[in-house]
Amino acid sequence: MLDPERCWQAVCERDAAQDGQFVFAVRSTGIFCRPSCPARRPLRRNVAFYPDAPSASAAGFRPCQRCSPHGPSPAEHLDGLVLAACELLRSEDLPLVALAARIGLSPSHLVRAFKSRTGLTPRGWRHAQVANDPPRSKTRGETLSYSLASCPLGWLLLAASAHGLRALLFGDTPDAVLAELRERFAGANLQEDDASLKPALQAVLAQLQEPSRAAHLPLDIRGTAFQQRVWQALQQIPSGQTRSYSELAQTLASHPRAVARACASNPLGLLVPCHRVVGADGSLSGYRWGLARKAELLRQEQEAAPTLS
Repeated sequence: MLDPERCWQAVCERDAAQDGQFVFAVRSTGIFCRPSCPARRPLRRNVAFYPDAPSASAAGFRPCQRCSPHGPSPAEHLDGLVLAACELLRSEDLPLVALAARIGLSPSHLVRAFKSRTGLTPRGWRHAQVANDPPRSKTRGETLSYSLASCPLGWLLLAASAHGLRALLFGDTPDAVLAELRERFAGANLQEDDASLKPALQAVLAQLQEPSRAAHLPLDIRGTAFQQRVWQALQQIPSGQTRSYSELAQTLASHPRAVARACASNPLGLLVPCHRVVGADGSLSGYRWGLARKAELLRQEQEAAPTLS
């Protein structure tokens, strides 16, 4: 069942992450829109909420011509075009003009759409892919030490290079976290080493028990320029607080879906706190290691956060 206040908050924020979750209809115009519609915000008393476009149409409202709530939104359409451009760039080093012509956008429009979703220009993205793809070649020959321990959230795995921690993973069993480690770092030489990782593991376990005892550990986190920007922004969210995908996207001059993808690719749970990012309505949204773990991490951090008098 829709929560009208949360829906209205999403409309006020023009939260693209809520597109597809509901539509809002304006009684004074007879039109219904998606939450991210850029049109002038209506008066609250004139607004009704429906779970989907057919429901609003059945109630007698017409779809907005600007945000197309009955089909892909303009943002979703651009998402698809950027994905298509990415697929072309994986196989061909196309000049910008040629790429834009293949996609059906002007070069300047393509660059803006590309940067808002990936943090890079098409050429920058192509160069990053050449350097990073395929995943197996990225870590082939690299040696990572790892250690496992049970924790309040199930099982925890730490993996480190000679330069710092490369991964902090959660799972239900030792086999599950080891499988994720092998998937993320395909081709790496993995060596179990409890002794060298014991201090870092103790610091992480202490933070899990008492969030105020934040672990300050050297990190060796690698990703694209845009991923690095998102991960740095995550580390600036204070313990006990949250940010929405839309808020982070605005801070980074990007798109909520691009931020969500960067969060999902984060290999360092807890230490790069992607669990502190929520939906515009406060809902937990996705989390690589499960919503129950995300809820528990947030609960402990919020309980440990100092209260303002």
